[in-house]
Amino acid sequence: MAELRHRSELKLPVLFARFVKLEHSIFALPFAYAGAFLALGRFPIWQKMLWITVAMVAARSLAMGLNRIIDAEIDARNPRTASRELPAGALRMDQAIAFCTFSLAALAVALSRLPELTWFLSPVVVAAFAIYPYTKRFTPLCHLFLGATIGLAPVGAWIAVRYHMAWQPWLLWGAVMFWIAGFDIIYACHDVEFDRREGLRSLPAAIGIGKALWLTRIFHLLSVGLLAAEGLVLSRGAFYFIGVGIVAALLAWENSIVSAKDLSRVNTAFMTMNGVISIIYIVFVTLDISL
Repeated sequence: MAELRHRSELKLPVLFARFVKLEHSIFALPFAYAGAFLALGRFPIWQKMLWITVAMVAARSLAMGLNRIIDAEIDARNPRTASRELPAGALRMDQAIAFCTFSLAALAVALSRLPELTWFLSPVVVAAFAIYPYTKRFTPLCHLFLGATIGLAPVGAWIAVRYHMAWQPWLLWGAVMFWIAGFDIIYACHDVEFDRREGLRSLPAAIGIGKALWLTRIFHLLSVGLLAAEGLVLSRGAFYFIGVGIVAALLAWENSIVSAKDLSRVNTAFMTMNGVISIIYIVFVTLDISL
């Protein structure tokens, strides 16, 4: 009750930031930057990077907002998520819808300053945002759908700086897809019993935590392989592959600290390690194109 009262006293910008977990932008934004940097082999002009950043933050805020709105009733029934802003009453539904409308408008403005192709492709991306929250209601492949959606970030950034579609960024798309899907499976281990009661089809609920975590390891191995393949096809240098090596080691450690018998460090594996991984990757991409 005290926490709810505290939230109700927070200003709307703070509530909105918490509503969409703005800090989680750290997962996808570095990979969008990597898509732009690798597309050119150098830094894009700052104006381009500004609008890529605005587009990414707006898109992610829209996606998370839609997810929270669509899942509000489910979140209210789940003890782990009942304290989120909508089910707890800290935000009203009309405020959440207004926030999503603003995010969509910000995305439209950003895309208007980027190549026309990004604008034409945006309905596909926005549709994926709206579809994703429903996928866990009918398929355990929902984790891959989430990863595939977020993986469009580096593809979009590539188009933003090169003005055309190419096949090379789809390797990065695949790497992000398997990386995101893997750690989303880890995170879903929190809710196995709830998901089964509600008929939600996360992989841990569908096949068991142990098997799902083994699938995560396979996904993360594929992610590392695709990151390495991206470097090979783009003829990147030593710093790039050192970065991939560090990412591989961190993913191995992330998978080692979570097991079907011990889920106590799921949050460490989900938030801390994946934030570090995305930052490490963009740092070494930056070093590779700079030196």
